[in-house]
Amino acid sequence: MGFTVAIDGPAAAGKGTIAQRLAAHYGFAYLDTGLLYRAIGRLAAERGLDLDDGEAMGAVARALDPAVLDDGSLRGREAGELASRVAVHAPVRAALTEFQRGFARRPGGAVLDGRDIGTVICPEAEVKIFVSASPEVRARRRTDELLAKGRAVDYGTILQEVRARDERDSGRAAAPLKAAPDAALLDTSELDIEEAFRAACRIVDASPHPRSGA
Repeated sequence: MGFTVAIDGPAAAGKGTIAQRLAAHYGFAYLDTGLLYRAIGRLAAERGLDLDDGEAMGAVARALDPAVLDDGSLRGREAGELASRVAVHAPVRAALTEFQRGFARRPGGAVLDGRDIGTVICPEAEVKIFVSASPEVRARRRTDELLAKGRAVDYGTILQEVRARDERDSGRAAAPLKAAPDAALLDTSELDIEEAFRAACRIVDASPHPRSGA
């Protein structure tokens, strides 16, 4: 019997870390759906394709080998920007929908995080959580993360990029970033990761699911 936890939210709100920890805590499989789009963007850029060509990006998505998701560099800032550009295309999203839905309903439970999991991919998910934080907080987190990696970055530039990506993700015609009407809202602006994780656990535990004894 499948049990799906759908986690959505903007970049650097903490949804990925929360999703990974929830999956480990409950013994569920985990999929960072953003890696799918990052992989498509990276492959298209490496091949010199036009990232604004929806049909061409759809073709890349349909031929995507899931094995490429293991590439650690996909979690970098550049791949994230490429992902946001290709994710606006309906052919790309259509190509990935069935893959994500199949993963979500696997026996034993699954946690998926992204931007349209609760609204488009898994509208029937048993648990939906929309993780958010202010643009300023998210930009500070991203800046600190990059500085810790030895990257020379400017907070003001990162904040502009965060706001631009929010606008692009929320304003796209295909599956825009938004909370599902029945999603639990989790604002992490004033929470550390442990507090955010515990808050997410309370949301999951409030629903009937295999690990709660309900």
